[in-house]
Amino acid sequence: MFLTRSEYDRGVNTFSPEGRLFQVEYAMEAIKLGSTTVGIRTPHGVVLAVEKRVHSPLLESSSIEKIMEIDEHLGCAMSGLTADARTIIDHARVTAQNHSFTYDEKIKVESVAQAVCDLALRFGESVHDEEAMMSRPFGVALLIAGIDEVGPQLYHTDPSGTSTRYDAKAIGSGSEAAQSELQDKWHKSMTLQEAHILTLRVLKQVMEEKLDQHNVQVAQVTKEKGFEILDETSLKDVIELM
Repeated sequence: MFLTRSEYDRGVNTFSPEGRLFQVEYAMEAIKLGSTTVGIRTPHGVVLAVEKRVHSPLLESSSIEKIMEIDEHLGCAMSGLTADARTIIDHARVTAQNHSFTYDEKIKVESVAQAVCDLALRFGESVHDEEAMMSRPFGVALLIAGIDEVGPQLYHTDPSGTSTRYDAKAIGSGSEAAQSELQDKWHKSMTLQEAHILTLRVLKQVMEEKLDQHNVQVAQVTKEKGFEILDETSLKDVIELM
């Protein structure tokens, strides 16, 4: 006789009879409670945009970091538990620096996405010499944006350790509505400015509050300037074009 679901969801690395890891599924559900995050790839670069939830007028909005730099040609946006994201991003930064130091070249975007996924799988009990990083799966998904010899790239990573390449992707609480909007509006010859406007329009549709330069964060990766987070003045200019 099979045990009930509750018996299987206590163990982080025990499969249920249907072949499911409930703790990983719960981690994915945690991401659906996170801030809506949108990424768009264009021939000229990649744009990332995130909703910043400012819960109180006393909260300093600049202290909410949802987009972070990994290397000068690489950045990522997160949805889910910020503390988990910091651990993963620190690992990605070290991987990028080690690669640069060892091979004297910038790391590929795919290699960073793979390093993040390898770390995501290191939960549960420690095996032999390999220490378990976490006692549970990471409750965060990332959109990793970068440029290498292949060109502009956008990868999505999740708690199951899966990385997938996308042209446009939305994660977080408003991801379903945002993703369908991206499918309707994205096209291959999109300019960087069109991508900026589309990401903000998509966020505006799913956000409860009125969108302004204080409650969203936008970044871009281009061949000329690398990774850069838009300041509030640049962000205000883009919002006025909407």
